[in-house]
Amino acid sequence: MPAAAAPIISSVQKLVLYETRARYFLVGSNHAETKYRVLKIDRTEPKDLVIIDDRHVYTQQEVRELLGRLDLGNRTKMGQKGSSGLFRAVSAFGVVGIYESFKMWTYLAIFTLGVFGICSEPYMKYVWNGELLDIIKNTVHRDWLLYIIHGFCGQSKLLIYGRPVYVTLIARRSSKFAGTRFLKRGANCEGDVANEVETEQILCDASVMSFTAGSYSSYVQVRGSVPLYWSQDISTMMPKPPITLDQADPFAHVAALHFDQMLQRFGSPIIILNLVKEREKRKHERILSEELVAAVTYLNQFLPPEHTIIYIPWDMAKYTKSKLCNVLDRLNVIAESVVKKTGFFVNRPDSYCSILRPDEKWNELGGCVIPTGRLQTGVLRTNCVDCLDRTNTAQFMVGKCALAYQLYSLGLIDKPNLQFDTDAVRLFEELYEDHGDTLSLQYGGSQLVHRVKTYRKIAPWTQHSKDIMQTLSRYYSNAFSDADRQDSINLFLGVFHPTEGKPHLWELPTDFYLHHKNTMRLLPTRRSYTYWWTPEVIKHLPLPYDEVICAANLKKLIVKKFHKYEEEIDIHNEFFRPYELSSFDDTFCLAMTSSARDFMPKTVGIDPSPFTVRKPDETGKSVLGNKSNREEAVLQRKTAASAPPPPSEEAVSSSSEDDSGTDREEEGSVSQRSTPVKMTDTGDSTKVTENVVQPMKEVYGINLSDGLSEEDLSIYSRFVQLGQSQHKQDKSSQQLCSRCPDGVIKLTPISAFSQDNIYEVQPPRVDRKSTEIFQAHIQASQGIMQPLGKEDTSMYREYIRNRYL
Repeated sequence: MPAAAAPIISSVQKLVLYETRARYFLVGSNHAETKYRVLKIDRTEPKDLVIIDDRHVYTQQEVRELLGRLDLGNRTKMGQKGSSGLFRAVSAFGVVGIYESFKMWTYLAIFTLGVFGICSEPYMKYVWNGELLDIIKNTVHRDWLLYIIHGFCGQSKLLIYGRPVYVTLIARRSSKFAGTRFLKRGANCEGDVANEVETEQILCDASVMSFTAGSYSSYVQVRGSVPLYWSQDISTMMPKPPITLDQADPFAHVAALHFDQMLQRFGSPIIILNLVKEREKRKHERILSEELVAAVTYLNQFLPPEHTIIYIPWDMAKYTKSKLCNVLDRLNVIAESVVKKTGFFVNRPDSYCSILRPDEKWNELGGCVIPTGRLQTGVLRTNCVDCLDRTNTAQFMVGKCALAYQLYSLGLIDKPNLQFDTDAVRLFEELYEDHGDTLSLQYGGSQLVHRVKTYRKIAPWTQHSKDIMQTLSRYYSNAFSDADRQDSINLFLGVFHPTEGKPHLWELPTDFYLHHKNTMRLLPTRRSYTYWWTPEVIKHLPLPYDEVICAANLKKLIVKKFHKYEEEIDIHNEFFRPYELSSFDDTFCLAMTSSARDFMPKTVGIDPSPFTVRKPDETGKSVLGNKSNREEAVLQRKTAASAPPPPSEEAVSSSSEDDSGTDREEEGSVSQRSTPVKMTDTGDSTKVTENVVQPMKEVYGINLSDGLSEEDLSIYSRFVQLGQSQHKQDKSSQQLCSRCPDGVIKLTPISAFSQDNIYEVQPPRVDRKSTEIFQAHIQASQGIMQPLGKEDTSMYREYIRNRYL
């Protein structure tokens, strides 16, 4: 891979669809609207899809001339004014795909120095419109193809003494064997499991606004159904339908296919955290545990000892009911062992401080250490029966442990450890709860029932009634709407293809044969019962085969040489878009949750560190900063002048929390943090202010209504005089300061600039040493570090000795 590499940005970012009587013309452009492509689609052919891409890059003027000629050539009467031959239909952002069936096809779109550019093919397992793009991907330029994923994306800003750090959480749902809660269980014949989700947490040090010299860290974990042939019969309308093993699999064939996929994508070790019940009066979940243990035991006897699958069973439901056991403490122990085995990704070498002050936990960290940083090898795979509540809490605890290591690797904390009741963990917990709610709605029909606060046993008593409503919502969804949703998923993903003369999708008694293709073959092919892995995969462990530089992977890369100022690799302009007029209030930096704005207490004298443990009554959580209320926050900013004053954030937070430290505002039906601030009438504004605003003396240490002493008034007068003395005095006054009759000191400023006014400033000359220091600072922001001299090294050692020893 070339040393100077940048991702290639697609030149099709905006789309406009024009139509004539015979054709569609799809015009795509980049964000700067300097490069255009045109796609022509024939709308008269009833059966076949006729699509033409001339692969020419047009300028703005050329596109205008082309559209003008098309308009003129398709008018009903030549020379007639007012009758247009070309109509603008819609605007779009990308082509999702084209669905073709018998005698019809439908266009689908989403509405609403020399440098080497690199573009890689997406991992198709997490692409949801791959089937829809198959028809045109070999016909049109790759810039027309927009690959979409289904899942969750959330981002928050962690402010560490003014240093911004972005925490991003991305969940990618698998498009293989996808479906709703009870209708898709276990795995199919190709090793794809139901409800498989890859969750990645990314940490970015945003204090360096450079995409090439910035510091990044990432950690990945997976959730998914138990990789066996099993299902649940929902026709009985029971709360817990019985679990059935559909096929005997003594050689763990389906589990072997699944773990072979995981070794290829993640490397080793593969760690299974199984949270299903183990002790039950009547066998239910234990059926899956026993079968999974047998499958893992069988597969491990053929793997090399250093790459065997690690199996961790833990009955989370049993420990939750116990009053003597702390569920999260046990999960924290599991999380520490998991992160130590897999390691995590970071794009910079270990800091020198980790050598001076070595940490035992850091030295035991696994993964792969390379000259440019660290790589994660292996992954944690978590499952319960539904991959919802228990799984999300376990993933949060593992993510919290990994977050501590990520912050430590970037030099943001002095020990790889994070405690509960800190602003950083509250922010991270909110991200994971939004993540869990979104996934739960997608394949469960409701939000999460049990949350982190539930397992910490600090949830309010009103949460119980809400849990009942969420459970009832799931039952309703499973019984009445999941079947239609499953049909829609099967149609969109291309699992079902309408064919003339065959039954429609809604007429099929089951979709089992659509997902298990081996049932349609007379002699299905099987792998070896002992060498169940792909040979190329086992050679490169613990590294994942997908990330190894080899001929097969290089074929998936597109490498093209660009000039360094080309727009297709200019990440800075693509991100900041200086050519567009934008409102700063609409940017994502203000919309995302911030630890300083939404969690840190607003009172004076509080430690601003997001890693400080705070008491329940100290939380400064703001309802305006939450995800589900951001639209209302923007609206309230626009109407702030006319609206009555809302309650202060301190009052809202103190009134919304009970003695156990939980938020009553999290009891809304839309989101756990979605209760908006209710604006009162103008006539009641005085009463509201009296009730909710904290006393001024408590916040500022003084009450203005009590009156000021003569000493305070004298100090204030001097302060005002200092502000008035910023302008130059008459040159005739030779004295630097004089005392006025009222005793106030009058200052005459002397500027360091030769010309100092609002129109012209002559900066002073900078000495050579200061210039060298400034140039070294600029180079350091670009990743070019100056070698340390003996003086610098000794100074740094002296600082460390005085600071820590």
